[in-house]
Amino acid sequence: MFQLLRPALFSLDPETAHHATLNALKTAHCLGTLPLLVKHPAIDPRTVMGITFPNPVGLAAGLDKNGEYIDALAALGFGFIEIGTVTPRAQPGNPKPRLFRLPQAQAIINRMGFNNSGVDALVENVKRAQYKGVLGINIGKNADTPIEKAADDYLIGLRKVYAHASYVAINISSPNTKNLRQLQGGDELDALLGQLKAEQEKLAQRHGKYVPLAVKIAPDLDAEQIKNIAALLVKHRIDGVIATNTTLSREGVEGLQHSTEVGGLSGLPVREKSTAVIRQLAAELNACAEQGRGSALPIIGVGGIVKGADALEKMQAGAALVQMYSGMIYRGWELVAECATAIRHKH
Repeated sequence: MFQLLRPALFSLDPETAHHATLNALKTAHCLGTLPLLVKHPAIDPRTVMGITFPNPVGLAAGLDKNGEYIDALAALGFGFIEIGTVTPRAQPGNPKPRLFRLPQAQAIINRMGFNNSGVDALVENVKRAQYKGVLGINIGKNADTPIEKAADDYLIGLRKVYAHASYVAINISSPNTKNLRQLQGGDELDALLGQLKAEQEKLAQRHGKYVPLAVKIAPDLDAEQIKNIAALLVKHRIDGVIATNTTLSREGVEGLQHSTEVGGLSGLPVREKSTAVIRQLAAELNACAEQGRGSALPIIGVGGIVKGADALEKMQAGAALVQMYSGMIYRGWELVAECATAIRHKH
């Protein structure tokens, strides 16, 4: 069905097509026709971060920034859904156009800039949703918040979403908010994680439940940076790590239309870079555990999954779960079941 619709969708501006697709899915869900179009993967439960996921294939943040389409997206067979990135206050994001397809490379470049309706609007949408499965909420900082005050925004976001999330993802790796990736640096990350962990402990007592924290990192990290990040994640007893976000590299898309656009590159060209980060991160986390510095926290692998073998590759590199987004733009929702099946049969 998606392959029949794709030419029409690709004739539209990418951002227009994005909203048209989501609204169509929501309408089909409300009419009860979506289950007729979707092949659901078999149950393949995995327990990660203390949460039982019905299958290990999730939706990455960015598709549903405001949590407006949770029920429709859940009907596509995902084992979990991550919404956001959401900021404390509503913001328009970067000027349009800010989303570009590179179909020859099965790639996307975006510079959306955390466009969203603010955390209060997202929470209201979550409350209205019927979905009872695993829901991650991805939080970030507002563009006009100085980087030295970034922790304040993350703490606001964490407090607001805590009661409504299965886990909270901390996005410090988008390339589209000025200076955000500085937060992956040693001193900045150490300070941020310390504040977030202390707040998590207070919120767990207040709400009577423990909601895990997962930190989302970039693919554009060298070996020393990955080693330092792993050590800090273990030191602060963070519950998980999402690897990776989009890349600033243009390797694999050189010379293609839109390849010089500013923004983060996602899709097939980031696959190898993302998997390499996962592999090294897993090794560093295991080394920390073997040295008695804490448990090896789980990795959620994301980046360049366009077929089932790509999802399996992430798992074999050390991921406990996987997520997708850009691959669905080219393959449609059949990719969910394909990835789940590949993992279930081989991992």
